[in-house]
Amino acid sequence: MKAGIYARVSTLDQEPDNQLHDLRRYVEARGWSAVEYVDHGISGAKDSRPALNRMLADARRRKLDVVICWRLDRLGRSLRHLVGLLDELQTLGVAFVSLAEGIDATTPAGRLQMHILAAIAQFERERIVERVKAGLARAKRQGRRLGRPPLRITERELREVEDLPLRAAAHQLGVPRSVLHRARLSRNPPRFSARKLADSGPIPEPAVCP
Repeated sequence: MKAGIYARVSTLDQEPDNQLHDLRRYVEARGWSAVEYVDHGISGAKDSRPALNRMLADARRRKLDVVICWRLDRLGRSLRHLVGLLDELQTLGVAFVSLAEGIDATTPAGRLQMHILAAIAQFERERIVERVKAGLARAKRQGRRLGRPPLRITERELREVEDLPLRAAAHQLGVPRSVLHRARLSRNPPRFSARKLADSGPIPEPAVCP
């Protein structure tokens, strides 16, 4: 069995030695060989971490048989993130071990624990969806407008770009051309003079039905 040892500390003044000591001793007791992946000074709030990404890449290449961490919060950002990682490892045929929680997916009891974690994560996802829907319904009842607020262009901004072509002006203001075009039209609506109407030719008489 080739094991991937994962350790992480959140700040640069911390050291992962305690984690690595326990993980190395566990791997040695099981008679496995190990490759170490350590994120030093990386917050657990990040999904993407250099060492974690390397370990997952090796797992996808079938270079690892089992992934071991010191504690679940060293690996996953949240329960949802953790279950997503464990689902991927299970799909790849890579077992998982967490020392602090006593999870060992190389055994039937450990695999049962992982299924329980997945069920809890699914329950939490459904609760989040319910809370979002309830919040939207409450906002509608209160007459609140949902979605992003419309882009506004001030008079000062229009004056700053009034000599620029539409594309260049929109790029400078950081707005879509359609938004700037509407703002320019509302500021300077097209005017039709009597002379222009006369120059355009006679107005056709309406057709009269017999």
